[in-house]
Amino acid sequence: MRYSALSIIKNGLTGNKGWKPVWREPDPKQHYDIVIVGGGGHGLATAHYLSKKYGVTNVAVLEKGWLGSGNIGRNTTIVRSNYLLDGNQPFYEHSMKLWEGLETDLNYNVMMSQRGILNLAHSDAQRDAFARRGNAMLMSGADAELLDIDAVRDMVPFLNFDNARFPIKGGLLQRRAGTARHDAVAWGYARSADSHGVDIIQNCEVTGFTIHDGKCTGVQTTRGTISANKVGVCVAGSSSMVMAKAGMRLPIESHVLQAFVSEGLKPTIPGVVTFGAGHLYISQSDKGGLVFGGDIDGYNSYAQRGNLPVIEHVAEDMMALMPFLGRARLLRMWGGVMDMSMDGSPIIDKTHIDGLYFNGGWCYGGFKATPASGDAYAHLLATDRPHETATQYHLDRFARGAMIDEKGAGAQPNLH
Repeated sequence: MRYSALSIIKNGLTGNKGWKPVWREPDPKQHYDIVIVGGGGHGLATAHYLSKKYGVTNVAVLEKGWLGSGNIGRNTTIVRSNYLLDGNQPFYEHSMKLWEGLETDLNYNVMMSQRGILNLAHSDAQRDAFARRGNAMLMSGADAELLDIDAVRDMVPFLNFDNARFPIKGGLLQRRAGTARHDAVAWGYARSADSHGVDIIQNCEVTGFTIHDGKCTGVQTTRGTISANKVGVCVAGSSSMVMAKAGMRLPIESHVLQAFVSEGLKPTIPGVVTFGAGHLYISQSDKGGLVFGGDIDGYNSYAQRGNLPVIEHVAEDMMALMPFLGRARLLRMWGGVMDMSMDGSPIIDKTHIDGLYFNGGWCYGGFKATPASGDAYAHLLATDRPHETATQYHLDRFARGAMIDEKGAGAQPNLH
């Protein structure tokens, strides 16, 4: 059914008995044109664009747990396109434009809120770097404004401007950035893909790949063998484990990234604010809770939980930037497993195995990239050609020395 104000009124007057499940629970078929491994945001978005944009509907999305149980439901919901390098900025700006029309495209409320993101600068060098980043954003068609200290003070007067160790020198503002409801994004893409005939199969873990003479012809799962013309993997932090079943070793490490929500407070923070002297990003949800996070845990892990040192680190950053929040109580926390590539940028490419494709290495950029990742991956799976905004996301770029080192931190994922 199509959602509308009229459907809400009609169901409200009839005891809300007309609502139907938003996707089916089918049993897997023996064969599909394309099997997508991973029922997170990127996998569901890929299925949506494959079915709606390219007309490929004999598609299955396989999820080992429940739909959206991975990183799509374990992030801080930030949407932005304030990147620097040629390989990244056009891609993330494409994603931002898709975000802006996503609710109309899906006929689903993903609670997109373009409240802006402010990246604070704490030194002259950092302010100059933000000026360069802002110019790169403008050249790609994005919006960017370089703010001086007075403009920052007018926007967020509650910051600790007098901190001698971390003085605020200005900031880079992207007004079109903001937040979206992560769960709703997964549900909206799932509903749309299902309505176009895609089978979404939960509790179906991939245990191996069927590969003969260098060609992948399907997957083995806990619900039987499924054959396919093409198999696309997008499983975020589980990328290395899943692709190892195909005999591949990826340039990826898996780390835990923790996120936190405070108790509900009155409206305090107008948009998203990032602390440039440390690593803190914070916004306020519609329910009043402060949603924030910081660095990844420094050790490799596949567990969806974090540790106390990172909690302490994030709390220290918050106190340095916003000391008035010192009495706010932490309500809950969680961890997502991040697939950290060696240059901090993603991979969307065919593998050396015919019929097997890979999407991963998203580091901190996974949620905000969801629409563009799905669009680009669907284009690759449907046409065997890279999308025009993802031409540099090749798997072999590390062997060729063509890294996209967005953060300038070198080949150390724990520094990204």
